[in-house]
Amino acid sequence: MKYILNSHEMKQCDENTMQRRGMLSAVLMERAALATVQEIVNRYPEPETKVLVVCGAGNNGGDGVAVARLLYLKGYDVTIYFAGNREKATVETNRQLFIAGQYGVKICDAYPESAADVIVDALFGIGLNREVTGKYAEILQKMTEQSGYKVAVDIASGISADTGAVMGTAFAADLTVTFGFAKAGQILYPGAEYTGELKVADIGIDEQSLYEIKPELKMMEASDLKLLPKRVNRSNKGSYGKLLILAGSRQMAGAAVFAAKAAYRMGCGLVRVATVEENRLILQEQVPEAVLAVYNDGTDVVEFVETQLHWADAVVAGPGIGQSELSERMLYELLKRVQVPCLCDADALNLLAKHPDWWDMIQAPMVITPHLGEMARLTGQPITEIRDFLVPKGQAFAKQHQITVVLKDARTVTALPDGSGYINVSGNHGMATAGAGDVLSGVIGALLAQKLETDPAAALGVYIHGLAGDAAAEHVGHCAMMASDIVEGLIDVLRKQEDTKEQ
Repeated sequence: MKYILNSHEMKQCDENTMQRRGMLSAVLMERAALATVQEIVNRYPEPETKVLVVCGAGNNGGDGVAVARLLYLKGYDVTIYFAGNREKATVETNRQLFIAGQYGVKICDAYPESAADVIVDALFGIGLNREVTGKYAEILQKMTEQSGYKVAVDIASGISADTGAVMGTAFAADLTVTFGFAKAGQILYPGAEYTGELKVADIGIDEQSLYEIKPELKMMEASDLKLLPKRVNRSNKGSYGKLLILAGSRQMAGAAVFAAKAAYRMGCGLVRVATVEENRLILQEQVPEAVLAVYNDGTDVVEFVETQLHWADAVVAGPGIGQSELSERMLYELLKRVQVPCLCDADALNLLAKHPDWWDMIQAPMVITPHLGEMARLTGQPITEIRDFLVPKGQAFAKQHQITVVLKDARTVTALPDGSGYINVSGNHGMATAGAGDVLSGVIGALLAQKLETDPAAALGVYIHGLAGDAAAEHVGHCAMMASDIVEGLIDVLRKQEDTKEQ
């Protein structure tokens, strides 16, 4: 997994690299410029390429000036527009301006009217903490509207490095070359849209530069698939966990089907679906591998729940159960008695929102997987507020209830009880389809049943779910994707991992 840093953490990391590891600021700036230049040259190898580099007075501007000089020395047609106040420029930026002048790089004090093939943004760095207005807003607007390939140095100017918010206006990059670590604002939306393709360059700032810093956020990567539960030759279906899924209601059988299929595809040994009598035939036809436990209005709910929980290694509760009186009683008794890891989704969350006192009776390790609307109901906060502050909202709820919160959005955040978390980068917009959340519940539930702890099970499950969506997109595209395609995508993901192990 990789760390994702916020602006404060990254600044401290810079200081550690210079003060405690002895790296000179000028060397870091030169290496940052070299990394950016290499990415530009990879895409535009022709020396006659016209490049406009827009620089501010901070050290980000110094990086940009160095980029301009290095491209100029390679024969590129380079112009620097220095938009900052030279009297307020940092020592390093003034040094870079002097060097560039000595080498003959063209430096302008007014925005050039001529066209450019490449526009490089080095106006603001990761420290921006207020809205961009006036002259600088106009400059960013010009840069964005101008034709040409757009490259941001470290971060697209106008984007909050912490939240991804647009600070009034922002540069819309095709490529961002950032240094050391990805920044939270480059991963979260809307910042991700302005970041474009993200390249994280090694300039001498690495995990050893963290020292006492413990970054709050991480992201899963392909190597983390090693966390998947191990399978051995001498085993049986009981070796890979028994998952109880309380799902489905009258005319809502699909949620149970998707969760059960996903759990089996994820390697769960046994899946038992607790659902209403009306869903019996559908489940038998669609998921014949699943064991059924059906109930109706005449069922002794306490006895039913106790029987199912006695069998289960983990529980998924909520997909499609509705909010009837029977569903409410069933969920109440389950949450009151469950001792094994439990995931709540969909209608279970809506019922919890109606009964916030239920949180006090839950003793089991808990994962919840709300989308924005469900999180709004759980917290009583507006959807827009949650959407704009995914990480802190998820973290606050996870800390409050000491649970794992999977807050679903285009960039799903998995918030852990200790205040740390993950931002997921796998997946695509084709997964915005009915039933995709039920598939996720089945994936995470299967990992829980196979004895993976709640925190890694949630983060890994989200990552694999996204990979399955990416695999589905390769087969059916984005527009035509359905939840069943994501279930089938799990086959590609897990088979690829098995093949990798065998090599």
